[in-house]
Formats: sequence, C-alpha cells, structure tokens
Amino acid sequence: MGPVAWEIDAFVRSLTAVGDATRDAYRSDLRRFTTWAGRLDLDGPAPVDRRVLRRYLAYLSSCGLSARTMARHASSLRRYFGWAARTGRVPADPSAELSAPRGEARLPEVLRHDQLAHLLDRPGEEADRREVAFRRRDDAVLELLYGSGLRVSELCGIEVGALDLDRGRLAVWGKGAKERVVPVSEPAVAAVRAWAEVRPEVVGVGGPPVLFTNRRGRPLTPRDVRRILDRRAPAPTHPHALRHSFATHLLDGGADLRVVQELLGHEDLATTQIYTHVSRERLRRVHTETHPRA
Repeated sequence: MGPVAWEIDAFVRSLTAVGDATRDAYRSDLRRFTTWAGRLDLDGPAPVDRRVLRRYLAYLSSCGLSARTMARHASSLRRYFGWAARTGRVPADPSAELSAPRGEARLPEVLRHDQLAHLLDRPGEEADRREVAFRRRDDAVLELLYGSGLRVSELCGIEVGALDLDRGRLAVWGKGAKERVVPVSEPAVAAVRAWAEVRPEVVGVGGPPVLFTNRRGRPLTPRDVRRILDRRAPAPTHPHALRHSFATHLLDGGADLRVVQELLGHEDLATTQIYTHVSRERLRRVHTETHPRA
C-alpha cells in the first residue's frame, strides 16, 4: 500500500527530459525517504510538511552523508513534491525553498596528452582475426568518445545509418531524446572505417542495427565500454573523462564556450562553464610548474 500511495514510479515516468541514471537516482533517494517516513506513520505525500522534510535532512546529516549527497537528496525531494503539487496530490508544495548544505563542486577529471596517447595510439594488431576486429572496435569507441565528446549512452546507441563518414559528422540522441549533429575527427573516421570492414564478421546477418556490439553480438553497453577503458588505460579511468578532456582541450585551444555547449548537448550554459574552471586550473598549474619565477 505504501509505495502505491507515494506513487514514486509515476513520478519517475514523468521525468522525460533526464537520462536513465538520473531517474534511477531520484527513485533511490525517494525510496530512502519514504522508508524513513513510514517509521513516522506517514503513508503518502499529503501529510508531509516543511518541518518533516527538514527533520529528514537532519537525519541524513546524522548518518554522515556528505554535503554534496545531502544537496542531491534535497533536490530529489523538491522535484518530487513540486510534481505532487502540480498534479494535485498535495495541496501545497512543502519543499519550496528547501535547502541543504551545498557540496564543493568537484572539477572533472581531464586526461593529460600522454595519457590520451597511451589510450588512442594504436598498438600492433593481434594475429587472431577475431581479436583484430575487437581491437578495431575499441579504437573506434575511444576515438569517438574523445574526438566527438560523446556521452557513453550516446555512443552505445549509435546506429550505422547515423554516421556520415564522407562528411565527417554523426547524429546522436542525447538527454531528453534530443538529437544533435557532432563532427567526427579524421582519426575517428579512419578508426570507424577500419571497424566497419570487420563488423559483419562479428555481428553476422540480422544483427542489431547499432554500430558497436560486444563479443556476443549484442549492443555494446556502458559496462562494456568501461571494460575497454580498463584494458587500455594505464591507470583507472572513467569513460566520461574522455568527454571532459574533449571539452577542456577545446577551450584550451580557444574554442568559444557557446560552441562547446552545442557540441556537448548541454541545455544550460552554466553546465558547460565548469570546464572554464578546469581550463584555468590547468593554465595555473602549467604556469606554476614551468615558469622559473612562478
């Protein structure tokens, strides 16, 4: 009865403009809240007031959660109760102006050029034909992640027909089911062409329409991409670091912030501005490490 009364699944289904990972985070945060609320005999959103929400945030703080994590929980509550108020499930939004301590923003990981060279410079191909195919697939995956700044979910969803290698561009579906066209670098074009030559041997007849598949001939997943990085990177590296590096290196090279925003598919320019901080940090570090009087 409790989960139905809270209607968390209905709320999550309403989040059409966010990715799967974000929806999962909202669901997890809200289930934690409703479990706690159940101990207070609250079986739905209607009796929840601002005092209850502040008491819950105090409880999270006593659990030792970081300020950043608490801020995320507060955001989940605001989003949920805002939806509940708009849809008539509560008479008023108790989360209005609800705040939690903001965590310090962590600068995204950016790979050095020597780290990128280790990842992207192709070693000699294996003698086994099947291993040659997967080496070429891995090359194409990494070149697209860095050369076009793709999200991993976008890369895994690329269909063969979305690529225009002759013109060096690619249509991808980003967050909120929004399509954008991104450029494909010359190294990425070459790597994708090399993979395309051997792809039929891996996928076979009647295989999935996606560009990249795993060793079982099924569409590549984010976990598969992480395994590729684990094999190729000299140190633990998250696939998203290639997207961060793409954006930061563009700004280092003088690219306009609005252009980078468009290439990344960010709806809000403020999301892209984090990379200006990264770029300044890099410049400051280079100056400190290389200037004789720094």
